[in-house]
Amino acid sequence: MSEAVRSGRAGIRDRLAASDPGLLRLTAGLRTVAAIALTLIVLGLLRVPVSQLVAGAIAAMVATFAIRERQRSGQALTLALGLLVALASVSLGALLNQRLVVGDLFFVALIFCAVYGRRFGDRGTALGLIGFQIYFLSLFVRAAPATLPALYGVITVAFASSAVVRFGLLPQTPAGILDRLRRAFRARLGQLIATQVELLDAGPDEADKVLEELRTRTARLHETALMIQGRLEDGTSDRATARLLQRRIADAEITAERLGLLLLTARSAERTDTLTLHLPGAALPSGGELPVRDASTAVLRRDLQALRLLVLRPLGEASGTALAQVRNRLLGYREEENLPDASPAVQDVFRALGEAARAVLGLRTALEGPQDESDDTPATARSREELDAEDAAIAGHEEDEADEPEPAGLGRPTTRAAVQVAAGSALAIAGGELLSSQRWYWAVLTCWIVFINTASTGEILVKGYRRLVGTVLGVVAGIALAGVVGRHTWTAFALVLLFVFIMFYTAPLSYTLMSFFVTAMLGLLYTLLNTYSTAVLVLRVEETALGAACGVIAAAVVLPVHTDRRTNELLVGVLDRLADVTRAAVDQLSGGGEAGTDLVERARQLDQALADLRGATRPLTHPVTPLRSRRETARYVVALLETCAYHARSLAATAELLPTHPAIAADPRLRGACGRIVHNIAAISAHVTDPRCTERIESGPSIASMLEPGTLRTPRYGRVTDRVLRHLQRLDEAVSGLARPLGAGPDVPRPAR
Repeated sequence: MSEAVRSGRAGIRDRLAASDPGLLRLTAGLRTVAAIALTLIVLGLLRVPVSQLVAGAIAAMVATFAIRERQRSGQALTLALGLLVALASVSLGALLNQRLVVGDLFFVALIFCAVYGRRFGDRGTALGLIGFQIYFLSLFVRAAPATLPALYGVITVAFASSAVVRFGLLPQTPAGILDRLRRAFRARLGQLIATQVELLDAGPDEADKVLEELRTRTARLHETALMIQGRLEDGTSDRATARLLQRRIADAEITAERLGLLLLTARSAERTDTLTLHLPGAALPSGGELPVRDASTAVLRRDLQALRLLVLRPLGEASGTALAQVRNRLLGYREEENLPDASPAVQDVFRALGEAARAVLGLRTALEGPQDESDDTPATARSREELDAEDAAIAGHEEDEADEPEPAGLGRPTTRAAVQVAAGSALAIAGGELLSSQRWYWAVLTCWIVFINTASTGEILVKGYRRLVGTVLGVVAGIALAGVVGRHTWTAFALVLLFVFIMFYTAPLSYTLMSFFVTAMLGLLYTLLNTYSTAVLVLRVEETALGAACGVIAAAVVLPVHTDRRTNELLVGVLDRLADVTRAAVDQLSGGGEAGTDLVERARQLDQALADLRGATRPLTHPVTPLRSRRETARYVVALLETCAYHARSLAATAELLPTHPAIAADPRLRGACGRIVHNIAAISAHVTDPRCTERIESGPSIASMLEPGTLRTPRYGRVTDRVLRHLQRLDEAVSGLARPLGAGPDVPRPAR
């Protein structure tokens, strides 16, 4: 019974860790709610009026969510500086509220400075956000010079409560966040393997649904790996430890994705294209026909479940010999031990199981420390020796990172955004005051918010649309809640706390949902301030629509960055990094290359660049976009680039094994095979940069046939070299596939101009 209870608790923890990597959303919501609750308790004991309770709640929320620095010392300094900024901001707001022209001009200047401050990193961003939001608070509660002493006390209590929660009640350290992210990676890896088991058993009617789930969980695993990458520097003790963990995470991710591809191939009559795992809606090859259900299939199902157990079982619960026997059996497949009598495609899956087991062994060692080696078989001992050799090579590796030059003047994104927001806010102030001389600031707030974390006109348009939809729905909810709550002050504050938690928990998932809860919460705050009416909430919708429109107009007219331009810039960046990773990996695999090159780090930089491109294309792939063919083209291009990134990542991981892995030897012939791929990537990049470019991609024989005469069925290469060739061949095909939608194919006519 106790074992079942422990297993159930572990399952719940794994599901929570997988749904919220690092528990970042949960912590953000709990911290904000706790800071507001503590502020309300203190102010309630002091018996301050309701308007000051509302001000305290807003100030506590701002003081908590504005600070994003990772080190606690930096957070404390920013919080202290933020209190000074908040006191100055509320003072100016109270003094300038009644001075129409001067107050409006100052508000526009404050908005410009708040956005421009982002160029100074997390601290500049936080101080700018605090200055803007506290000025907004002064407008919301109608601060006046006579109320300033009371507001000073309220804001000080709010910031102090935020500090108590941040450093005392719910502390977070970079190492702790990284540890939770690693748990999330293991949980998501376990979910991916569970989906692969479902794929093995799925019937024809279920196959497409399971394939879509496989895509989703593969993407989530990749997302978690990137989140870990962003926390390695702050969360580990030294550079060698960070690189070791990065390498083990990359190995586990690559082997898991490769295992899924080989399972798809084993189900089908032909080899599965990697694009199948990245393009939404892509069908299974040859209809996804099921293989014959024989003894090998049953063994494969058993071993997939065993691999999942290896991933999820913590070291403290891994006592006994059963888990060691499972690990030894899976690692034996790497050396052709006990391979079942099955088709070559199914045997490839078993070999991939062995590689995945090795990656899991390395991951467990990196996360949990040395393992018990008393029950090791010779195959397991050899895997450990390989991992130890890699660890030693990583520990002795150092590489200086070059800083990329940043644009200056109006070319700097923060400067351009500050000018755009200031212009849009000026329009919003003018239009908002025509709608309401009392509530005009809602238009300014919306204009401000639609520029946060956006970089192109299309992104701003989509964000404004989502905010408007969420606001309209929130108004309906606010009307209903105001009638239910009435004058029950503490009931209303309890609902406010609930909505704040949901707002922060759902913010990274759905901006529309977040806007809904913000507006519903504001309806409750208006009720507490005795200023609620249906007309006020309707005005909120009108001001929101106006603010979104002003933001879009400013983005389109003032120093515009069109979606096409931004996506092209990011696309060129992705292609350049793809060429760099491919060239460096193949140079090393062919016996050349620079000593000590951090190929996995370069591959992660490629992944991050691709993630930025994926975010920038969301306006093009949004369901409401009227350009359907363009939407499908954008999805196809991103899916092809994800396919290219997978093969480049695999080449980089294999190349880094070269100095330590006895089964991998340099092959000088590979250098020639890479030339066409790099040339084609450069040709596509040049065409994206300048559509009038006459450079076109080259086509020719397959990669394998370029190396040596013969057929692909002839076993001319070792297994590792053959895998490298497959990655190069698929990368060559994917790059060639990019040429047509991007207009760089050999048969694409040159532009007229």
